[in-house]
Amino acid sequence: MDQETQDRLAIRTLVENWVVWRDAGDWERFRTVWHDDGRMMATWFQGTADEFIAVSKSGFEKGVSILHFLGGHSADLAGNRSIAQTKMTISQRALVHDVPVDVVCTGRFYDFLEKRDGSWGVVLRQPIYEKDRMDAVDPAAKLSLDKALLERFPEGYRHLAYLQTQIGFKVKPDMPGLKGPEVQALYARGNGWLAGKPL
Repeated sequence: MDQETQDRLAIRTLVENWVVWRDAGDWERFRTVWHDDGRMMATWFQGTADEFIAVSKSGFEKGVSILHFLGGHSADLAGNRSIAQTKMTISQRALVHDVPVDVVCTGRFYDFLEKRDGSWGVVLRQPIYEKDRMDAVDPAAKLSLDKALLERFPEGYRHLAYLQTQIGFKVKPDMPGLKGPEVQALYARGNGWLAGKPL
């Protein structure tokens, strides 16, 4: 197996391990997918990998239900650096106005990766939020949303943001979506990473 194929396999394995270990609450192994200076960006959290693990573990123990599923994957390689994009869904269940609901958000994980001392790791994970929806777990339940609150957030994750706001999270209002200046700025940042620029 040539080096590029080995690197691509290692990157895809890392991306899959992130999802499986995080959703299973396997925090020790989950830490191994990150470099020491790794950072996570999400609607409800922005900070270091260690901080993300701590708040994820706390939420997991309290019953916060956030699950992930992966689809297609593409990685751009430039020496010891990579930008990996992986189709994903985020599924979160919670009470919204006393009604149990599921929100499913479709998008991409946009990962800034680096190979250090022979091992690939996440330096920055920035999801791209493309579209979402909210459904009552019981199809017969009556659910009425606050339109003004819903429209405060970008189309790609407004239902996810609505749910997260209801359970007490402060949601970042300018995350990248399928189109627009935020995602174009992210692509430019990714190109800079591949060209050797610092984050």
